Amino acid sequence: MTYDLRQVPLFEEVPDADIARLEQGMSQRSLTAGEVLFDEGDEADNAYIIANGEIEILKESAGRQVRIAVSSEGDIVGEMGLVTGEPRSAAAKALTDVTLVALPKACLDDVLSSSVEANQALFRVFIMRWREQESRVRQSERMAQIGVLTAGLAHEMNNPAAAVSAGADRLARSIDTLRERALSLPPGTVVPEPSREAPPTSAVARADIEDGIEDVLTDAGVAEPWSLAPVLVDAGYEPEDLEGASAEAILLAAAEAEANTLRAEVGEGAKRLAELVSALKSYSFLDQAPVQQVDVVRGINDTLLILKPKIKDIEIVKEYADDLEPIVAFGSQLNQVWTNLIDNAADAIHDSGIEDGRITLRASKDDQGNVVVQVENNGPPIPEDVIDRIFEAFFTTKEPGKGTGLGLDTSYSIIVSQHRGSLTVTSDENATTFTAVIPPDQDSN
Repeated sequence: MTYDLRQVPLFEEVPDADIARLEQGMSQRSLTAGEVLFDEGDEADNAYIIANGEIEILKESAGRQVRIAVSSEGDIVGEMGLVTGEPRSAAAKALTDVTLVALPKACLDDVLSSSVEANQALFRVFIMRWREQESRVRQSERMAQIGVLTAGLAHEMNNPAAAVSAGADRLARSIDTLRERALSLPPGTVVPEPSREAPPTSAVARADIEDGIEDVLTDAGVAEPWSLAPVLVDAGYEPEDLEGASAEAILLAAAEAEANTLRAEVGEGAKRLAELVSALKSYSFLDQAPVQQVDVVRGINDTLLILKPKIKDIEIVKEYADDLEPIVAFGSQLNQVWTNLIDNAADAIHDSGIEDGRITLRASKDDQGNVVVQVENNGPPIPEDVIDRIFEAFFTTKEPGKGTGLGLDTSYSIIVSQHRGSLTVTSDENATTFTAVIPPDQDSN
């Protein structure tokens, strides 16, 4: 078919003779809207130039496909796999009816193997495209991470929010009951006071006290004593505290006890919500400069709180040095590192099916004053062919079309490039440990 490759920026600097050879191998392909051009993980056998129409580039992220780019007329898609020889790192699907020009890998390989000029011209463009794709994937990872954190926070906030909502409604009714009983109480009536500050911790002792209170309430003529006994026990009452009291006085004491219990429940729920909001604000370093005084241990603990739904069935061991002082660093970026490392440790444990999973977190200071953070898990060892590539961009141990990648390239960049530190990993049958070393002062960074 006929197509002027000079219209494609990728081939602008390729010599005329090599352009002619490439054009000889081209063919045409058409897609209807919604049709898949290739899937993530497919073998890269062709690059495609869009003659007309639009193609969307999709990346698996958090169990769903996320659009990372839209290519239109004159753009080329799928070229990276032809150079690297690796499977497709993303999927491509027609947004509209599309006409494509297919450029076979064999044809490109033939030109590159015999033309230094073509190699040089394409190399410069490929590097630029690789950087663009790296940026897109990192952004996709960040968005996937935000999705995971948002889901976790929503789950964590749901229980205290529901408790506050239900408790506030019940408290309003309880206050109305308390007011009615107080107004109907005969003048001079003595309302009994509890002798305990807290209910008994023993279930057997509690049951005995409830039985005793029920007997006292029955003798006083209180209706449904079994429904009031637990409330009075929670308030610290013993049977002898209520002996001799009138039914009206006991009902008022029960109403007051219930109101106090509900007030405590609402307060506890509100406190829990405040803790989560505080942790989120601290985690994200909202309204703060990019570089500031950072409490590394607090950042790790905030991360644990936000990831709580994912690690709730895993033992968390904390080994923090007492002499750690705040460091000048990129706080929100470091928290992204802790999130990636702890999230991956949890995945390693869950994927292996270990029942006694354990993540050990260490934070200390070395002889040079650097902060050293270790995230260790007792999951299976990382295979040798994986551990050598674990910090590579786009590398993942997931099968094609699954997961979002390890996020370790991003973590490596944050620790090494942004903080002038180091990020390393060791792994054997006993444990896998990621170690981040961070200089304490980033002012000159």
